[in-house]
Amino acid sequence: MAATAREDGASGQERGQRGCEHYDRGCLLKAPCCDKLYTCRLCHDNNEDHQLDRFKVKEVQCINCEKIQHAQQTCEECSTLFGEYYCDICHLFDKDKKQYHCENCGICRIGPKEDFFHCLKCNLCLAMNLQGRHKCIENVSRQNCPICLEDIHTSRVVAHVLPCGHLLHRGYRCPLCMHSAFDMTRYWRQLDAEVAQTPMPSEYQNMTVDILCNDCNGRSTVQYHILGMKCKICESYNTAQAGGCSFSLDQQ
Repeated sequence: MAATAREDGASGQERGQRGCEHYDRGCLLKAPCCDKLYTCRLCHDNNEDHQLDRFKVKEVQCINCEKIQHAQQTCEECSTLFGEYYCDICHLFDKDKKQYHCENCGICRIGPKEDFFHCLKCNLCLAMNLQGRHKCIENVSRQNCPICLEDIHTSRVVAHVLPCGHLLHRGYRCPLCMHSAFDMTRYWRQLDAEVAQTPMPSEYQNMTVDILCNDCNGRSTVQYHILGMKCKICESYNTAQAGGCSFSLDQQ
């Protein structure tokens, strides 16, 4: 659970208890906005009606000797290590996860650094295997996830880069452009089998419908099926009805 706020050294988190659900650290941050002590900015923001600016933190309190001191990696009184990793810009204390501070992002990222590059147009760090192989969208991370609405740029949850170039935390289809988020070929083939095993009632077997494919943007006329309508061009089931239904003459 998140650590309880402390206004002095005599209450709240038990002495010697390291970190919170978000970070493993040996100190509490003194919030410059309200002078309360919290294990991290997330614990602070979950309990207060305002946000903690991590860059303005100047002081921390050791969890062992409870001395309040200038933000640094090791306690000046009892030598407690506040964090295996420490960034004096973000004031991030945590166990070593090969973190690095990206000057272009303005915050720390989980590394190792050599596995990532910063795309100047997208304005975020991406895996090296995406260099030259992703669709750039300017400042794509400077927005909330369209699924969970959490800020993507500062989120601790890994964001997925979709083939369309958009970012989101989870979901199989981009809610912005409606393209499939991942290679859905295997799922489409499973759906083929389900459609084949689920015949429509006789009165609907000759019904056709106009569809628009969200993946290839193609239009086609296909047989209506309750489980999904398959694009004739790219064989995706990520489609939407684009017109009314019609029947062959012998069914009308």
